[in-house]
Amino acid sequence: MPLFAVSKQLLSPVEQGNFPNEKALQTLIEGNLETVFNCRLVASEFRTGPQHGDRIDTLAFSEDSHAVIIQYRKADSSELINRSLFYRDWVKNHRNDFEIAAQEALGTGVHVDWSEVRVICVAPNYKKYDLHAAQVMGAKMELWAYRLFKNQTLYLEEVLQKSYSPSTDAVSAAQDPKMVTGGEKVAVAPATGSHTFDEHVNEKSQKIKELAYTVREFIMGLDPRIEEAPKRFYIAYKISQDFVCMGFQKQRIILYLKLNPKEVDAQPNISRDVSDSEHYGTGDLEISLLSSEDFESVKDLIELAYQKVGG
Repeated sequence: MPLFAVSKQLLSPVEQGNFPNEKALQTLIEGNLETVFNCRLVASEFRTGPQHGDRIDTLAFSEDSHAVIIQYRKADSSELINRSLFYRDWVKNHRNDFEIAAQEALGTGVHVDWSEVRVICVAPNYKKYDLHAAQVMGAKMELWAYRLFKNQTLYLEEVLQKSYSPSTDAVSAAQDPKMVTGGEKVAVAPATGSHTFDEHVNEKSQKIKELAYTVREFIMGLDPRIEEAPKRFYIAYKISQDFVCMGFQKQRIILYLKLNPKEVDAQPNISRDVSDSEHYGTGDLEISLLSSEDFESVKDLIELAYQKVGG
């Protein structure tokens, strides 16, 4: 992941550095959780009780109401993945402890969706054996590689993101594993929970189906890192965080874009500000699509939402 400074049409490499210790990395990420991972901090160095006698680096709460575990290393370590999976199981088995901590940190209105626990690992690199192990374990896990440069620039790259449901995906991956070199992306098609894209469009009219596939193709074509995450009431599209959610009504498609409506110039008449309204999905700018012409008029806004979250 080289970085170059541009000066008078000349490129010069920027020297890499590193954090003095893992705590410095942790403190920086925790201070910017919403910007980086779209989460809110629940606790730092959360104790797992006298029986386990351990600490989870970061406990957080995601925008879509899931418990989040973040673990850090400033050097390559296979222990990072194993320890993170151990903490994931601990949180699943101690839901009350997490809910109490979340309510103390964020307010009593916090309600946790326990359909999944998000696990995030942050390290400078991962060995190919670790990537393979994480791939076939059948767990929701995100592996992020970082580089700190001496011009105070931090670069984060997601080298593995996958969601497995108890399905044939796990079996086929185990039977036909993808071996990759360290730092290389693992291409895995996610299956989130028990919900699918087709489930959302099956009962819709042919016109809405075709429009939905057109919208989907455009969004997924913006970046190979984009993950499609079907939920019960909508479909989220994300990189480090959701940037557009797609829902369905009988005769229309509803998009929610992660944009501040007050900062969007020349909003189309098919949009409205829903920042003060309850709705499924994440995003404050609602777009109502009835036709392909409607969709053509908002492509730039979808791309802007993608860019705003770091695409």
